[in-house]
Amino acid sequence: MDTISSLSELLAGQKTSSYIEIPGAASRTFGQTTLTTTLPMSKLFSIYEVDLEVQRSLVPQNLSKLIDYIMLFLEHKQGIYFPGIILSARGAGEYDAENKVYRLQAIEKLYVVDGQHRLAAFRRLMETLQSNMTRAKDRREYDRMEEISEKLSKLYSFPMSTMIYLDINARQERQLFSDINKLPRKIGGNLAVLREQRRFYHVLATQIAEQDPAMKRISVDMFTERGKGPEFLFSYHLLVEILVGLFEGRLKSAARNNGYYFQPKDIEDLQKLASFYFDALLRYLPEPEKGELCWTENMQIAMAMVFHGEATKTGSFNRYALEYAMKILPHIDWNAIFVGDEKDRLPRRSRIMKAYQYIKDFYQEHHLFLIREDELLDKAKEDAM
Repeated sequence: MDTISSLSELLAGQKTSSYIEIPGAASRTFGQTTLTTTLPMSKLFSIYEVDLEVQRSLVPQNLSKLIDYIMLFLEHKQGIYFPGIILSARGAGEYDAENKVYRLQAIEKLYVVDGQHRLAAFRRLMETLQSNMTRAKDRREYDRMEEISEKLSKLYSFPMSTMIYLDINARQERQLFSDINKLPRKIGGNLAVLREQRRFYHVLATQIAEQDPAMKRISVDMFTERGKGPEFLFSYHLLVEILVGLFEGRLKSAARNNGYYFQPKDIEDLQKLASFYFDALLRYLPEPEKGELCWTENMQIAMAMVFHGEATKTGSFNRYALEYAMKILPHIDWNAIFVGDEKDRLPRRSRIMKAYQYIKDFYQEHHLFLIREDELLDKAKEDAM
């Protein structure tokens, strides 16, 4: 008997007319035969399989983020962008060079090399929508059924770029998976945040950087990939962090309101408050320069968080309470916050929290006397004039 080397050869001898056809152009990629095509998710769902010896376990947090991202497309008709899916045939199927089509028999599968979380996110959404459809049908909610049906249709027809390796083995799959996920370098923090223009604080920061007069004196780096250029005082990433600190009183990593869904008025309202805040910084702090400790990122984030606490003591954000609290700024001895080499030795979060606690304690202990004294002096000057 001839040796059977693949599932395709085994199935070839059986009577069947059930094929899945995948159109695409075959070529050679680094010595391997590959097929490049674009497939709707409905077809991808029917042909892929996951080999856990090659793939890692699903990470729930990553899956949740991808589902939220896809919902931008389903709920709000926003464009979403995915890198291509990479699959391995492991000898399955046959390529018809004349018709430029790759044929799989119904029970044959292609194995995921890269894109497991993307596929899982689409599948999870598909299953959720199908469950919602059944519930709506049972309740005879026909309008709801039509809405869900439209979303399912969009989900199934979503086009995904796909590359299929036709002749690599499991060992090569593992190496390819490792190379894809280990070797590429992620874009830097400043550039990654700058390019993300759907989230609330990112949109707010962009409008402030582009429109606020104060930013002509507080220069914001809108281009550098990592950190900021030497000619800039703020990085764009720092501007986002300051806004989160000012309006939420927390670090950016814990932000609660940096979502995708908001109204233009939400941006407009906070933009006015942020503009007032940065104008007050310029009034109460020394001229913005790199050598000034009060303009460093740790201090800026810390004082934004302190002033959030003072501005929201009554429940809502109070502009007048903010203005009153910021009058403490000229009295703070910034050099007294860190002892010795602490500002270089401590981790970034520890530096921010140490500065936050110092500014907060200083305000609580001295604001009644220092700010009151300033107001009396200002009144005396006005009376003298």
